[in-house]
Amino acid sequence: MHYGTLKLLNITWENISKIFYHNVDDKPTAEKNNIVCDLKKITCYLQLKICLKKVFIIFLFFVFFLIKLFGAPSPVGVQHSLNIVQMWDMSMSMEEMDSIQQLKSNQCKSINYKNSSHKDRVFEVLQSFRNENDIFCDIMLQTDDGIIVYGHKYILASATPYFKAMFSSFSESNKDRVNITKVDSTILKLLIDYIYTGEIMITHENVQFVLVAADLLQLDYVKQACVEFLQKQLDPSNCLGIKVFADLHNCIELWSNCEAFIKNQFLEVVKCDEFLSLSSEEVIKLISCNDVNVPFEEKVYECVIKWVKHELNQRIHLLPNLMEHVRLPLISKEYLVENVVNEPLLKNDPKCKEYVFEALHFQVIKSVKPFSIPETIWSKPRQLSKIVLVLSWSKSEKKFTTNWYDPATNQLQLGPEITNCNQYPTEFVVKDKFVFVMYRGFKIFDMFDTSLKSPCLVRKPDLLVSRSSFRACVLNDCIYSIGSDTKNYSDSHKDFLNTVDVFNLNTQKWQIVSEKISKRKNISFGVGVLNNFIYTVGGFNGSTYLKSVECYDPSLDKWYPVAEMSIERCNVGVGVLNGIMYVVGGANKLGIHKCVEAFSPYNGVWTSITDMNLCRENPVVALDGLLYVIGGNTNSNSIEIYNPKIKSWSMKTISISGQMFRTVVVNRPPHLIIN
Repeated sequence: MHYGTLKLLNITWENISKIFYHNVDDKPTAEKNNIVCDLKKITCYLQLKICLKKVFIIFLFFVFFLIKLFGAPSPVGVQHSLNIVQMWDMSMSMEEMDSIQQLKSNQCKSINYKNSSHKDRVFEVLQSFRNENDIFCDIMLQTDDGIIVYGHKYILASATPYFKAMFSSFSESNKDRVNITKVDSTILKLLIDYIYTGEIMITHENVQFVLVAADLLQLDYVKQACVEFLQKQLDPSNCLGIKVFADLHNCIELWSNCEAFIKNQFLEVVKCDEFLSLSSEEVIKLISCNDVNVPFEEKVYECVIKWVKHELNQRIHLLPNLMEHVRLPLISKEYLVENVVNEPLLKNDPKCKEYVFEALHFQVIKSVKPFSIPETIWSKPRQLSKIVLVLSWSKSEKKFTTNWYDPATNQLQLGPEITNCNQYPTEFVVKDKFVFVMYRGFKIFDMFDTSLKSPCLVRKPDLLVSRSSFRACVLNDCIYSIGSDTKNYSDSHKDFLNTVDVFNLNTQKWQIVSEKISKRKNISFGVGVLNNFIYTVGGFNGSTYLKSVECYDPSLDKWYPVAEMSIERCNVGVGVLNGIMYVVGGANKLGIHKCVEAFSPYNGVWTSITDMNLCRENPVVALDGLLYVIGGNTNSNSIEIYNPKIKSWSMKTISISGQMFRTVVVNRPPHLIIN
């Protein structure tokens, strides 16, 4: 329909647009009447045109009939007539197309429409078709109990490699009935329904059956869902059984989680019936783990005796093999005498009696020389989780306090009390379960045992000289006290000390070793131990901040200079992680810093790494592959954590009153529980 026709009919393009692209019912009555009138005109025009076309065609056929009746027709004439009809028809079509095209180009852009529910509706229909009366179902899956599950080959093959291979490469490709063995019909229905719906209900009762069948049919999503479900169900009463199940079906992630859970919850696991059902090999494998979380070796001993007595006649001969893996020397002397020595099962077995005698002998050596005990697998403590001991200053109580910090929970708990806190404890160093304390300006040297429920300070031999601003570290079986300012000493000390005192834990004596290279005063430096060498880093000489670094080799009793840091500073925090020494924060004339440098002993080069979030001094510890910077800032009770794998810092806040300024990592005390 072209413009001339519209003009003849008195129809506007605006009304045409409204007819095609707008809702006429929303228009005012007068305008709606005009649009309806135009629509009627168009309809009448098109109907008239169609009628005329039909009349003209009938007329042409009548003419052809007369020509054929009274004379031979001219092929050219006939063709000419047909061309007229075709041209007229084409004219009408082109006019209509032009009108529609003009409307499109003037009124609307191209739009891509996507029906988001289309696939779901299609699969809903396919799911509803799955029965014996559906002509589209082309496969029947029959289980061992004779139940048939209907489906469509293309759908099943697209969902899993199992069915794709079955329907394309094996003999089943030409069959309409296939036997699925070793799968319960209820479980198979669940899995085939999942293929059509994408949903499956996993319960405590069906999870193991669903996992096995999903593993067979290669439905990875369902198998992983079952693994996650089982992980959430782990508890001391079922973890041993789930671990066996995971191993049987090659669920590596589930197996690893079970293993970790069992070790961490050992004390609860051995109380349950599943433990009593283990084989002797499985019990030995469990109690021989070095990282099983058991605070007291007495608990390991008790679970072995309990397991043997559960089926005494069948298991009594296995007792020596089991007791070989109980670390009797780690059991307290009181418990040994009261419970182990008089146990009839042990007294009646020569090998077990030998184990008990060796444990008693160990206790005698331990009481005489606690730091020179020969370490064997029997006397080596199990690898307990670590915890951080934090020294802080309480402004409200005006005294030094200690706290236990647990990185796993980011919680603090009050630690052992330092009774002579007025003497300003300056340095904490750790050897095994023992923490040694040194004081600013005093020769006093104390120790306390973190494994005790109520640890108390024990006086050790005094330092050779009293030191003020010094640093200490532990290397092998020796404690090193390095440097100091000596403003309270005689002129013969020349206002500084470069000496290094060493306390031998085996001989319980102090001695002086080689002096540092630098003859200048150097206080407030950092100290770190890396690859059996001691490093002193930076410092302050009274007028200048230092970036120098010195290295001490105990085997040669010599100090060597190494590469300097890029920035001079004092009061740096030093931490060693994965063979790299990190120097964190510190201060100089510009103030406190947040920059960090890392030293590699392999190439002797310092490298700058990502800055911390806040400026800090002093407290740094390395734990579980991470670097913890605890406190060190007067305005923030926060902790920053550096992960060398992703080379970035994260930050946590803890609630503590007072500034944290010293930290050490120790084995978690067996009695300590932090909620």
